[in-house]
Amino acid sequence: MCQRPFISEWRRLRDHSRPGSSCCPEPEARTRGPKWRLRGTEVRSLALGQQYTSLGSQPLLCGSIPGLVPKQLRFCRNYIEIMPSVAEGVKLGIQECQHQFRGRRWNCTTIDDSLAIFGPVLDKATRESAFVHAIASAGVAFAVTRSCAEGTSTICGCDSHHKGPPGEGWKWGGCSEDADFGVLVSREFADARENRPDARSAMNKHNNEAGRTTILDHMHLKCKCHGLSGSCEVKTCWWAQPDFRAIGDFLKDKYDSASEMVVEKHRESRGWVETLRAKYALFKPPTERDLVYYENSPNFCEPNPETGSFGTRDRTCNVTSHGIDGCDLLCCGRGHNTRTEKRKEKCHCIFHWCCYVSCQECVRIYDVHTCKALGTGEVCGWADSPKSSGKRDQERAQPSAPDSTEPGLSHTWHIPWTRPAFLSHLQFLTRLWMVCGF
Repeated sequence: MCQRPFISEWRRLRDHSRPGSSCCPEPEARTRGPKWRLRGTEVRSLALGQQYTSLGSQPLLCGSIPGLVPKQLRFCRNYIEIMPSVAEGVKLGIQECQHQFRGRRWNCTTIDDSLAIFGPVLDKATRESAFVHAIASAGVAFAVTRSCAEGTSTICGCDSHHKGPPGEGWKWGGCSEDADFGVLVSREFADARENRPDARSAMNKHNNEAGRTTILDHMHLKCKCHGLSGSCEVKTCWWAQPDFRAIGDFLKDKYDSASEMVVEKHRESRGWVETLRAKYALFKPPTERDLVYYENSPNFCEPNPETGSFGTRDRTCNVTSHGIDGCDLLCCGRGHNTRTEKRKEKCHCIFHWCCYVSCQECVRIYDVHTCKALGTGEVCGWADSPKSSGKRDQERAQPSAPDSTEPGLSHTWHIPWTRPAFLSHLQFLTRLWMVCGF
């Protein structure tokens, strides 16, 4: 069976050579617009083991990495030189996910003792799964591209095929980062699992490509001036990737505006094939840069092993914020506790010529607000047992005393059900909606 080596394929695509022979057909080129009829494999497509977070500093044995499908295993053995960069890219994607969701109910928590580092969260085709696939694929492309530009691999290097004529006042110089190679590595490795004609594979492959496309779209010219005293007599420029934080910010916006899809089944010569279609025809259809999903997310308010939710108990919240990171929304209406913390910080820093800085040490007191741990049964009447219902009837007759740990009326869970005296009807119904799913 004739197979085209990966590097030869990349060089052929890079040099715009003629299509291959009939024995080795031309691979599918990256096209514009959404591609819904894609193939995939396991639902847990990013079920990378714990070893992946430390591969960059350890000897790499492909056979010892759990969770690799045969195509990924062959890629690892053939191009073991760039596998540390692949691992570093996955780690970079996880770190960016945790930064972007630090103030959300689901904060991209990872599990150390599980093959699926995100737990069951990725089992469903939700917005969260869409973002994780996009940011991880983008991380792999980003890390491999950066590694090639730094000269750590002998099979790739700087990009010299996308420069074009220089502009006015500057000339080409430095090492342009070859993002096309990084994207191809990410596509070859991350998409290796997506080889079945089902809807989940179509979604994963589309979101993977959306993350990689973000890298290509954000490539920019980076320039440096040369001359005496910064006179910029000579200016050299090269193609560079953006800071990965910009990629994370962009994909986070795409997460917030992700397109909901519906699954359709079609009969073809190879059997049943699942495809995705936009759920709302009146809305603009998603492009290849948009994230897609077709299952609703859990509320992540309470711990749930089935959905992978850890709940928001004891999470730090922002008491002054009205957004999702605020104590009202992040704590799902349960209220919050407040404690004080003393922190030692450097202060009154003075610069001394030449050249050091001296600082004093100050103790400052901060208020730390954390979410309470009451369950939804305190509010959602149908979830209570007969005993708890009888207890609640007694509480209706005599409202609970204010919580001594918090001043004022922030203990929103001690609500007299017969007359919500300190909450308007709108606020009361809003809390029920947030916690009970009305």
